[in-house]
Amino acid sequence: MAEIRLHDSRTRRKVALAPLDPTNVRMYVCGPTVYDRAHLGNARPVVVFDTLYRLLRHVYGPDHLTYVRNFTDVDDKINAAAQALKAAGDPRSLEELIAVRSDETIGWYHEDMDALGALRPNLEPRATAYIAPMIAMIETLIAKGHAYAAEGHVLFDVRSYPAYGALSGRSVDDMIAGARVEVAPYKRDPMDFVLWKPSGPDLPGWDSPWGRGRPGWHIECSAMSHELLGPSFDIHGGGIDLQFPHHENEIAQSCCAHPEGGFASIWMHNEMLLVEGKKMSKSLGNFFTVRDLLDQGVPGEVIRFVFLSTHYSKPMDWTERKKLEAHRAVAEMAGMLGICGADALDRLAPGTPFPALVEALSDDLNTHSALMELRKGSLRAQFRASELQDKLSDLYASQLLLGFDLKTHSAARLKAEQHDETMGIIRARVRVDGDEPLIVLAERLGELRDEAMKSKDFSSVDALKSALTAAGVEVQMSKAGVKLVPGPTFDASKLGGLW
Repeated sequence: MAEIRLHDSRTRRKVALAPLDPTNVRMYVCGPTVYDRAHLGNARPVVVFDTLYRLLRHVYGPDHLTYVRNFTDVDDKINAAAQALKAAGDPRSLEELIAVRSDETIGWYHEDMDALGALRPNLEPRATAYIAPMIAMIETLIAKGHAYAAEGHVLFDVRSYPAYGALSGRSVDDMIAGARVEVAPYKRDPMDFVLWKPSGPDLPGWDSPWGRGRPGWHIECSAMSHELLGPSFDIHGGGIDLQFPHHENEIAQSCCAHPEGGFASIWMHNEMLLVEGKKMSKSLGNFFTVRDLLDQGVPGEVIRFVFLSTHYSKPMDWTERKKLEAHRAVAEMAGMLGICGADALDRLAPGTPFPALVEALSDDLNTHSALMELRKGSLRAQFRASELQDKLSDLYASQLLLGFDLKTHSAARLKAEQHDETMGIIRARVRVDGDEPLIVLAERLGELRDEAMKSKDFSSVDALKSALTAAGVEVQMSKAGVKLVPGPTFDASKLGGLW
């Protein structure tokens, strides 16, 4: 069995994963607040921890894991969205509007993350289904002297937990000096945080010993993880932006309410996402969702490849160049899988992942090195052509371990090539009024890209690429130029007006 070593954010060193129960390895990852589409930064932890989940399934067996990722459906942003609908004249109750909005957003989230090749976790609890355990945990914290009620609120007494700050490496006094904290007359200390807060008639609420109200954000994950994984589990993950205060507060609550447990043995945090070297923001015009990219014709496999090309602990820079490189790499991976031919590809079943790839992933998810094991040059360096044919099932298993299921993509490429050979069609030979639209459009796309590289405005490039994709054209962009390849669903009639 491979030894998996992971960087623990709390101890700040790489440690060997030693599951509390090898027959039930348990992982909790903080999920989304479901008020809108997932932006690209939201997707990075999904891909990171999906890759870890796949590795754990491979090492310990798929039946020996419990992966929990929650949905936060109690939040001021969700409330605001529902209130806006109510103000616009929607006759449904606020609770109904919140539930409908959450259901819709969760559906979007699943569609988008499925497109990135992410497996669904074993459990996806909604915060609203765990209000009773939250109230029970708050009552326990009060009884043990770690929380107090004040003016309809319940707050955690940060000073009652001496280890507070160990995860983020800061003392409470330093946090107060360097952070903006909510000042309220009912707080004993500026760093005390809300466990329960009152709800007015225009907000969702639940009955509690402290009046009608709703939970604070931090108590939600503590209660859900305890209910589903117990007082101790193996891995807790999320984005680095959650390390403080969310994860710091989770530790304090959970360890004080359940001192018999150790909460999470290993803490993992992925770094932030940049776009062309800058923080993604609407004000900079570089903010986009996963759905935006998918609708522009960027395959989910390409997005995933870009994510995995950078180690999770490093900031990841989404750039046009990386996207183009990922397009080529994914096409190469699909092409290598298809060397067996269409009939054999249809029967191809996963074998055993390459040991070097498993070793790379086991070394703190070294996804860059793992991807390199799947590149054409690496494979040809390891295996002769005849040997590679015999290794295709292992290649397929290796691709799957990284979340790439390229059989359909590979089959489509083979079908297109076979169609060209059978019909004697030369690619891009579609003449209208004596011109060849795909050649003309390739030149036009190249010109637009050159202009965009100077202006940093790729909207025209993305619009033309999206239209070409809709016509069944595969867009291949490289330093050498632009190549447009008709796919199996190519429809020349859809090119009208583009060239």
